Amino acid sequence: MPSLGADMEHGKVVEWLVKPGDYVHKGDIVAAVDTDKTVMDIESFEEGVVAEFLVDLGDTVDVGTPIARITATPAELPTAPTPPVPSPKAAPPVRHLAHTLGVDVGRISGSGTDGEVTRADVERAAAAAPGSSAGPAPAVAPEAPAEPAEDTAHRVRSSPLARRLALELGVDLAGIPGTGPGGAVTEEDVLAAVPPRERAPQGTRADKPAAAPPSDVPATEPATPELQAPAPPAPQPQPPSHPGRKDTGGKAESLRQAIGALMSRSKKEIPHYYLSTTLDLAAAMAWMQAANQQRPVSSRLVPSALLLKATALAAREVPDMNGFFTRGAFQASSSVHLGVVVALRHGGLVAPALHDADTLTLDQLMDQLRDLVGRARAGRLQRAEMADPTITVTNLGDLGVESVYGVIYPPQVAMVGFGKVLEQPWAHNGMLGIRHAAIATLSADHRVSDGLRGGRFLARIDELLQKPGDL
Repeated sequence: MPSLGADMEHGKVVEWLVKPGDYVHKGDIVAAVDTDKTVMDIESFEEGVVAEFLVDLGDTVDVGTPIARITATPAELPTAPTPPVPSPKAAPPVRHLAHTLGVDVGRISGSGTDGEVTRADVERAAAAAPGSSAGPAPAVAPEAPAEPAEDTAHRVRSSPLARRLALELGVDLAGIPGTGPGGAVTEEDVLAAVPPRERAPQGTRADKPAAAPPSDVPATEPATPELQAPAPPAPQPQPPSHPGRKDTGGKAESLRQAIGALMSRSKKEIPHYYLSTTLDLAAAMAWMQAANQQRPVSSRLVPSALLLKATALAAREVPDMNGFFTRGAFQASSSVHLGVVVALRHGGLVAPALHDADTLTLDQLMDQLRDLVGRARAGRLQRAEMADPTITVTNLGDLGVESVYGVIYPPQVAMVGFGKVLEQPWAHNGMLGIRHAAIATLSADHRVSDGLRGGRFLARIDELLQKPGDL
């Protein structure tokens, strides 16, 4: 189990993407792992044949625990075994959804970028299966075998959500008149067929009574769904909920706890100091607006690209801000892997790295940033992107925040924050005018640097932004 971040202590294997007997190369994606933050693909560190899995799906193990055994290619073999056919391109959450709905992603033609299978593709395939709600099925491989007639004869036309809800409530779909397309049973039909007194409280199974609440829960406060006691003769009405909506509260809470633990550790171990400056963005904004007039809308630059590139170049020139403090000593990094804080859709934050950000052109940086944010929110980050940022940037300007003082991600030694780009009064050479400006902040480790070096770092960012054409 690899470490996918400085704060990761354990992970759960949620999918194997290879099988025993497959030949893998170093760097091949072999499994999907659920951390406290997100689901990430992990790659093989070795080349050879997968001999056996050492953990089962769903097992949570500590970082460093062997999860699979790979044997070297036998010397007597003239060539390496044929590599396995690559798995269909789909994010781990999408593959998990397909597994839940009983859909084979290998039989789906994806509608996403480069043929990637999306959630909508999986849901359409599930809905178009024999006995489910009507709708065109995604294209499948011609050799795909048809389902046995005896397996589908008793199935009722229904949506995947309706089938899942009926299973939870113990309802027979055959006795429910459908109101959906072609007479398909919908989740609303299932709920309407269940007498109110027989409906299970939200978050519990109909065939399994929930555990009694702990004695320290106040009687005036409702217990959480997991802690609700069996319903009394006159139960209080429960707030309505969408039966098909995935409950992400547990995952978001787990992520929040992980972030809180890391930030607590950071504030306890790292003697932070904080600096701020107001960046003069007049030249940068004028240059960017002129450059964007010559570009199609899809490739236009945004202020964040200039701020990130200037930060990466300044980190290369002021190495005290770029590296790791481990085992009581600081080690500067020869590369600038710029961590970018990304807000996830279900809540929480991750900060994956833009590798070698100081060497990227602005167009390359924009493209890689879009790709990184998209994969972060789809749960497709790779180990290196989470494990090796050398300095991190957080930008809350899009939310209207004017300044942000971040908490350093250990073992890094600095974090840069950018606020909203504003038009504000600016005095220059005795003249008062209006200029674009933004507040930049630095949170840095006093064990490695001091205000002199930190001030030089922020000043260098400002200097670089005065010549945006050189970025």
